Amino acid sequence: MGRSRRTLPEELLLLALDPATGTTAQPQSLDLGLAGAQLVELALAGRIAPDGDRIAVVAPRPTGDPTLDCALELLRRRGAPVRAVHWIGGPRLGLRQTYLSHLERCGMVHAVAGQMCGVLPTTRYQATDTAISREIRSRLDSAIRTGVPPDPRTAALAALAHAVGLGKHLYPGNEGRSSRSRLRDLIRHDPMGGLVAHAVMDVQNGAAAQPRRAPAPAGRQGAGGRPAPEPARGVPAQPHRSSMARAVAH
Repeated sequence: MGRSRRTLPEELLLLALDPATGTTAQPQSLDLGLAGAQLVELALAGRIAPDGDRIAVVAPRPTGDPTLDCALELLRRRGAPVRAVHWIGGPRLGLRQTYLSHLERCGMVHAVAGQMCGVLPTTRYQATDTAISREIRSRLDSAIRTGVPPDPRTAALAALAHAVGLGKHLYPGNEGRSSRSRLRDLIRHDPMGGLVAHAVMDVQNGAAAQPRRAPAPAGRQGAGGRPAPEPARGVPAQPHRSSMARAVAH
């Protein structure tokens, strides 16, 4: 993969970056969106493909992007297709900072040191070339305004932006209601983007349930006579909703 084209995680992060405050909108859900954007980028590069609600590695050769290649290697090590919702809901410590630091090295943002409450050190990030952010935003605006089916990359970006809640950041207030609705509708134009976006929303809603199984044989009954749930192979059973929220809010 050449570096002449920005990746979807980079574009999603630039969309979320508030030019006035230097902070990112929807920081907790954005972390999930970045993990999902990696999957879509790998799919666009022909390295992975959807297999039902799972993700399968089809070409494990490196892309040339270190962060994407790390994700690809982790997927390859699973040995079998993994459910998108489990991958996105897994630990993603430092992913947002990894991409912010990358954008800083590329000269697309610069870090501004500060303090919170006059004591705690903080770092804000300001875009150094607002034309890049405007170009990304204009692609979404055009797809929303014209109704013409967008290219897969823009459709996936729209799906991810909707999934992490950037609609109210990009198109705020009552006047932006119709744009937010059309942003949501763009999810149908890219199957991989739609799969990942729904997985991001499922994790946020605590709905990362196991797929339905056949009734358990006698002797494997849970409380109330219901079949005892079995965790997916190689994937721990999903925690209670409040635990899931804590797990993804890193």
